[in-house]
Amino acid sequence: MKKQTKNYKQLITLLSIVIPVVVVILFSVKLDITLPVFLPPIYATINAITAVLLVVAVVFVKKGDIKKHELCIKAALVCSTLFLVFYVLYHMTSDSTKYGGEGVIKYIYYFILITHIILSVVVIPLVLTTFVRGINMEVEKHRKIAKYTFPIWLYVAVTGVVVYMMINPYY
Repeated sequence: MKKQTKNYKQLITLLSIVIPVVVVILFSVKLDITLPVFLPPIYATINAITAVLLVVAVVFVKKGDIKKHELCIKAALVCSTLFLVFYVLYHMTSDSTKYGGEGVIKYIYYFILITHIILSVVVIPLVLTTFVRGINMEVEKHRKIAKYTFPIWLYVAVTGVVVYMMINPYY
């Protein structure tokens, strides 16, 4: 089991570096295609679903229903992955939208956006490590890291929706 855990650590480290780097690289790629749907409300909805799944997962674990907790977490991971795919696809096919708000609200928007972006990178190794510890039934280690992972992942999911709602009038 020790060797398997070490392999997971290496994979988690690799993914935690590769995912943000690939996202940055893909942002510089511009595809000259028009998508059949407008993706921002779709990926904002996926973020909202992720947030709900995370809260429900915590409710289930507090009730002792580990199977439903695990199911919600797996669904949240799928949603987060779908969000990332749609988000990158949108930015590869569309120009960035500038935030048009003025005054204090502009600073609030940028604070939320910047913390969202930074924590979306920070949360990758936390989510992956927490998940691996959970599926490996390393309960105490899982609980220790989950108390940090949950609020950060929830913040990223919720602020993704908030950022969309704040920039939506400027699309």
